[in-house]
Amino acid sequence: MDDCYTCIWEDDLPAAPPAEQVHLGEFWRVAHAFNTALPGWLVVVPRRHVTSIADLTPGEAAALGPLLHKLSRALQDAVGCAKTYLMQFAEAEGFSHVHVHLVPRMPHLAAEYRGPRIFHYLTRPPNEWLSLDTRNEIATAIAQTVAIQSMPN
Repeated sequence: MDDCYTCIWEDDLPAAPPAEQVHLGEFWRVAHAFNTALPGWLVVVPRRHVTSIADLTPGEAAALGPLLHKLSRALQDAVGCAKTYLMQFAEAEGFSHVHVHLVPRMPHLAAEYRGPRIFHYLTRPPNEWLSLDTRNEIATAIAQTVAIQSMPN
């Protein structure tokens, strides 16, 4: 898919920064959102091009729930969030590839930015976006926590 942002990164993973490789599983890849002012805003994407949750394979669907659970716990450790929000739309041009937003809701977040208004952090001007270095640091911390959670007991 030439115009799919997610597929472009998937095709060039060896060159991708840690922020694009928070997690690389058989079915899912996790990236830190590039256009956010909120540390820990994750995007969970299937490793193949798919545009509807209904089109996931049974393996992809079965892997998603446990991955979201691990990532939510890792976000609590990495950024100190009180809980996570989960959203999926895949409607913007160049972003029709299924992608699940897993967003940390910080403990002291102002009421006017809670719930769907959390998108305030994804609509900030580019000069307010987190730097790649910051996203890479957060991505590495989350990846380490997910790896620890995945180790056999």
